[in-house]
Amino acid sequence: MDGERGLTAVQLIGLVADPGSFRCWDEPVAHPGADGAYAASLAKAADRTGLDEAVTTGRALVHGVPVALVASEFGFLGGSIGVATAERITRAVERATEESLPVLALPVSGGTRMQEGAAAFLCMVRVTAAVQAHQAAGLPYLTYLRNPTMGGVFASWGTLGHVVLAEPGARLGFLGPRVYEELRGVQLPPGVQRAETLAARGLVDGVVPPQELRERVLQVLSVLGTRPVRQPVPPAERPSGRTADAWDSVRRSRRTDRPGVRDLLETGTDEYVPLGAPGGGSGALVRALAVFGRRPAVVVGQQRGGDRPFTAADLRAVRRTARTAEQLGLPLVTVVDTAGAELSVQAELDGVAVEIAQCLNLLTALRTPVLAVLLGQGSGGGALALLPADRVIAAEHGWLSPLPPEGASAIVHRDGGHAAEMARSQGIGAYDLAAVGLVDQVVAELPDAADEPGPFCARVGQAVALALGSLAALPAEELRRARAARNRRLGDRAGGSAAG
Repeated sequence: MDGERGLTAVQLIGLVADPGSFRCWDEPVAHPGADGAYAASLAKAADRTGLDEAVTTGRALVHGVPVALVASEFGFLGGSIGVATAERITRAVERATEESLPVLALPVSGGTRMQEGAAAFLCMVRVTAAVQAHQAAGLPYLTYLRNPTMGGVFASWGTLGHVVLAEPGARLGFLGPRVYEELRGVQLPPGVQRAETLAARGLVDGVVPPQELRERVLQVLSVLGTRPVRQPVPPAERPSGRTADAWDSVRRSRRTDRPGVRDLLETGTDEYVPLGAPGGGSGALVRALAVFGRRPAVVVGQQRGGDRPFTAADLRAVRRTARTAEQLGLPLVTVVDTAGAELSVQAELDGVAVEIAQCLNLLTALRTPVLAVLLGQGSGGGALALLPADRVIAAEHGWLSPLPPEGASAIVHRDGGHAAEMARSQGIGAYDLAAVGLVDQVVAELPDAADEPGPFCARVGQAVALALGSLAALPAEELRRARAARNRRLGDRAGGSAAG
């Protein structure tokens, strides 16, 4: 795909904005110090595009929702960012902050403007500071990366969106292929800098054709703009007198037809917007914006039966998702259902253990409520990384263990034949976890989530909505104190029971 053959800034605005709603904010720009050749290039670009710079900004309506737009124009010197360009972007973001508008940035650029050197390059800090202030105000910042988006633009305001979407086939990256070949003497491997590759690795939240961008933006803003109701529907009561054998729970949690996080999003939410590859994620990780009982949240979860193990890259994506929730002022819902993090030489080199530690560190200090759902398997550090939370809901056959019972048996008995015994003795089941202060509510399986996936996911969704409502009622300082006290006593025998 060739950026010059893509949509112009004006054409893309026409696709996204309600007809006739765009109001331009641009003021005339000057380029002091531009020499003859550069001045001539600027004049030629202006004649060709009808714009006086490589970006145009303004306010528009998207299905009636006011939005600030920042749209790059590749036909104007390859969409490159000079000092005047950066100032226009900065002023637009600052104005959006003042007017409490979400921002939709539509970059397409070869990077910063070589004719202006270091001055233009440093302006990426200026733009980033404006974006950070916008996000600190709790306002949505969305980006749509077009073909190509490279260099300093990709490495700053282009990829800072709470939601980062991309044009199909777009080249996205830090170093251009011609520069790479000149510096390295070999060609850049094909596909490395493609939108689809980045989406599969969790670096882009969706690949969306321009014609579908308007609807996707509306979906995102709809979720983020949801107003919670006071009383979500309470979860169904758990039948009394039932118990869950830990080894039976382990075996049930491994059923291939057991519902996972994607099923929860489909059945247990009012609405959701998947982030990442088609279906809400690739392999082991799923991310989404979702609404539970009219309460918006950011969701990150481990998908059972994924086509790859839970990796260090997944854990980095968990942290990015958590920060997004914090910036938006939304609760974070983590869904745990994993056979464990990747165990390999590559995982050691990638620092999977360090990433687990960083997840634990971030979630224990996150300045927004955190709700964890132990949906099934909870094996090892890969599960622990997503469990620091203000509340934990567990499926009746959910479990948590440092190793699968077979691995624990191998350590204690030097064989795997005592797995059932280890499961029962280690206190890994949902009700055992409630006794040591981790689980606050157990959601019934009647008798197995795999036998009633729809009703089960609906019950979990209702429990999530109720818990989010409870957490939302706590003042920030009270939430912080309660979290600290909870974490301090984890592992102690708390007694009591949890049901739902």
